[in-house]
Amino acid sequence: MRSLLTAAAISLAFTLFLTPAFLRLFRKWGWGQVIRTPEDGNIPAHEAKRGTPTMGGTIFIAGTIVGYLIGTYVGNNPPTISGILVLWMMVGFGAVGFIDDYMKVRQQRSLGLSGWRKILGQIVVAVPFAVVALNFPNAAGSTPASPYVSLFRDIPALSFMALGAIAGWILYTVWITLIGVAASNSVNVSDGLDGLAAGAGIFVVGGFSLMSFWQFQQLCARTALDPVNQPGCYDVRDPFDLAIISASFVGALVGFLWWNAPKADVFMGDVGSMAIGGVVAAMAILMRVELLLVLVAGVYVVASGSVILQRLYFKVTRGKRLFLMSPLHHHLEMRGWPEITIVVRMWIIAGLLALTGVGLFYVEWLSRT
Repeated sequence: MRSLLTAAAISLAFTLFLTPAFLRLFRKWGWGQVIRTPEDGNIPAHEAKRGTPTMGGTIFIAGTIVGYLIGTYVGNNPPTISGILVLWMMVGFGAVGFIDDYMKVRQQRSLGLSGWRKILGQIVVAVPFAVVALNFPNAAGSTPASPYVSLFRDIPALSFMALGAIAGWILYTVWITLIGVAASNSVNVSDGLDGLAAGAGIFVVGGFSLMSFWQFQQLCARTALDPVNQPGCYDVRDPFDLAIISASFVGALVGFLWWNAPKADVFMGDVGSMAIGGVVAAMAILMRVELLLVLVAGVYVVASGSVILQRLYFKVTRGKRLFLMSPLHHHLEMRGWPEITIVVRMWIIAGLLALTGVGLFYVEWLSRT
């Protein structure tokens, strides 16, 4: 518990108190937000945001790493391969976003990496994650991830390896990559209003932190010499370390949100939104709750889903639009909703969905005990 609380407190203090120092550097380096022109589909009210320091995601990425390392040291809980894998997805996806942001700032255009180049970069990060996650078993034989599709835990009937070693590995890697790319891009799409993605991320990752700590409390046999498992136990490799790193990430987001809430003093940029997506995907995979991710991170799913629906409807109806503008939060802006109203209500929805996911997770455990 000391590791968890220390990690959250250190990362919170890092982003809360050091963000102004980072902002001075960002202004010096010219890291100002580039806003699309109204002709390109920008909402006119957003013109006032032009020049606001961006790439703030680098702040909470750094805060998470510092908090996690100090927390594990203070509590004498050395980092595990699971924690390192979460860091890999956070930093890796964040690096793809950083390249995109830097291209925009450097060229002073709203276009950075093309969509397919972003996806290629995400694949480069996700594939090594998938390979490593299915290795490094602990004393009880559990690897960080599993070759099963999971909801509240692994679903025995849905095993990739039942198709054979080669086909199983290929489909498993595609599955893991799909989760990573979808989560990262969904958070990226939702990052269109001050504080929306960061505030929602606090609820989503906070929900995962609670669930991983519960998994630690109900962990199956830790060694081959301790074969007695309690009903409803969880076969997860490093749940406590996952709880520590997710708590550190939540603390970093809370401190960052102080400066990112409407009216924002700093934007997270693609480096931040993609990093959040990387953490969300990694936590769901390593906790073995992949399908539950759709509910817990539902506010991000709604944002990306509205974009998909808009495009499909536009093609089917040959030019008609389902929303005034996608994603959904921009449609609400076009309908006249104040930005702060949209953001706070999206936070409420994110909290309710995350709480529902945690509740169902607990009810499933009760049904087994």
